Amino acid sequence: RAGRASRGVCAVEEGQDVVRRTLHAEGDPVEPGLDQSVERKHAKPWSLFFPHKAVHPDAEQAADGTFAIEGYRAAERHQDLYCDCVFPRKPNMLSPAEVLKSKPAWAEAFELKRSETSRAMLSAIHSGEQEEIRLRACMMAAVDEGVGMLFEALERSGQLDNTFIVFLGDNGYFFGEHGLGPERRSPYEEGVRAPFVARFPRRIKAGSRVRDLVICQDIAPTLIQLAGGKPGAQIQGRSLLPLFAGRRTGWRRSLLVEYWAENAMPWLVGMTYKCVRTDRHKLIRWVNRNRNGELDELYDLESDPYELRNLARSRAHRALRDKLGRELRKLTVEALGL
Repeated sequence: RAGRASRGVCAVEEGQDVVRRTLHAEGDPVEPGLDQSVERKHAKPWSLFFPHKAVHPDAEQAADGTFAIEGYRAAERHQDLYCDCVFPRKPNMLSPAEVLKSKPAWAEAFELKRSETSRAMLSAIHSGEQEEIRLRACMMAAVDEGVGMLFEALERSGQLDNTFIVFLGDNGYFFGEHGLGPERRSPYEEGVRAPFVARFPRRIKAGSRVRDLVICQDIAPTLIQLAGGKPGAQIQGRSLLPLFAGRRTGWRRSLLVEYWAENAMPWLVGMTYKCVRTDRHKLIRWVNRNRNGELDELYDLESDPYELRNLARSRAHRALRDKLGRELRKLTVEALGL
């Protein structure tokens, strides 16, 4: 995305031919004519990349990386949805003061969020309020319509069951968990877990759920293998086809999560981190703030799914912390291709 966030670009590719369309209005479920492009007969295998503007707020990013935010803009037909709904609170929706007791790395960021500039950005999106959740849900109604239109076009043309479909988001989000809001790239579960739904009846059993550790980098090798190719050595990630078939042997036991601080949100100063997550534990290392691991965070996601108890200073968990630290170093080197 570039410029106003109300725009997106979809690409329909057939063989070597790529047609790109710019999408404008947040109320349009799909660009006019896109479903016809999907429905028509194709001489070659084709692909469609279709990113919805929702659920981003109406925003503009300047050349220096800073943001101006006007807020969420649901389509007029959806603006009154969910008005009587109350979205339940979670145990980790805490005040900044409570959060800092176990997550001291956030002290400066929370203080900077109190500035006039930060408060204006957060106020525009109703950060941490019921209204923010409602407005984002309203915007998703247009996404639901758009996905439905594409499914109907594929069904009318007889292509639906011969099309591999992936529906996903590039990150999670916070509605007050850990005192956070739009800091969606933060290393807690609400941020690092994202929707990932796939449909392909030939290979994927309807209603099945893969609980293994899957990352976005797995999409490319999956598509390459489905197309009859073999991922090159430079391709990170692994094909998901074995998992779809129920073959879990040798699958990854840990994954790397990393973030480089940016200036889009003026309070995220020096919040670069590297994190390792296994099926049960998570170790977070704040790269710019730690000197000797004093701000590390360690969580047992089985006994503490809301990440409320930081075990990094626990003597009983020292061996686990050291083990995860070694795994984090290994994953970081692998991600660099070394």
